[in-house]
Amino acid sequence: MMNHKVIISNEDNLIRVDVFLVDYLEDYSRSKIKKMITDGLIKVNGNVIKPSYLLKTNDLLDITINLEEKDLEPVNLDLEIIYEDDSLLVIYKPSGLIVHPSESVKEVTLVNHLLYHTKDLSLKGGADRPGIVHRLDKETSGLLVVAKSDLAYDSLVSQFQDRTLKREYLALVYHPFKETSGTIDAPITRDKIKMVVSPKGKEAITHFEVIRQNEQYSYLRCNLETGRTHQIRVHLDYINHPVVGDKVYSPKKDFKNYPHMLHATKIEFIHPSLNKLMSFTKNPPKEFLEVLSKVGLGE
Repeated sequence: MMNHKVIISNEDNLIRVDVFLVDYLEDYSRSKIKKMITDGLIKVNGNVIKPSYLLKTNDLLDITINLEEKDLEPVNLDLEIIYEDDSLLVIYKPSGLIVHPSESVKEVTLVNHLLYHTKDLSLKGGADRPGIVHRLDKETSGLLVVAKSDLAYDSLVSQFQDRTLKREYLALVYHPFKETSGTIDAPITRDKIKMVVSPKGKEAITHFEVIRQNEQYSYLRCNLETGRTHQIRVHLDYINHPVVGDKVYSPKKDFKNYPHMLHATKIEFIHPSLNKLMSFTKNPPKEFLEVLSKVGLGE
């Protein structure tokens, strides 16, 4: 068993607890969450509640998750460690690898490799997510920062919340742009298996800049101001520039044998114990560069 405790913020005020948890526990279905509530595995302020309970600011959610079916064995995946010290590490996640296990994910994940690589990982994010501060989608390649100490975990989470931790992505999308840069400010929420732009969603802001483009495609640099699930993919689809190869949000089926063309190329943060700016970059993988070349936007 593992336990999550969540304090409800103003933006989550007056939302049904089951609706909130579908977003918070991203890999759990609404029916599964309702059963957990009925079984008393989810409480608010120490009390058993109904799925229709409306959350209020400063409510304390207590979530108990059964880990018996989760495979957290150490596995050597031979992943590249970009940087490491006693507080944290920066690791490169290739496309096709899921970050952490979940109710629906039984395959080997990045967490399995972290457990092989080191025994020093913060458990403040949950026993099934040791060291994990943020995620990348399965098909997205790129850089992740991992917390080894609790101090690092708290600091990095705060930097995410304060929007001082910077993340830069490269994306290949359909159609050229009239403008050379812009900002997409559109709230995002979950709609069944997809995330969508909706007035009922949470604030989501993506900045983009056109690196190169032609008559059919554009190569972009994107910076996240917020970190919603699938944010870049949803936002670019929303403005009619879906990511090439995206099996969920793009209607086109070319390059179906490649992962979607989204790469987390840069991450920048203040080191929790050294108190200095740390910046790391990683070029896109071979398959990304192959597609860039195929569409005429390679260097």
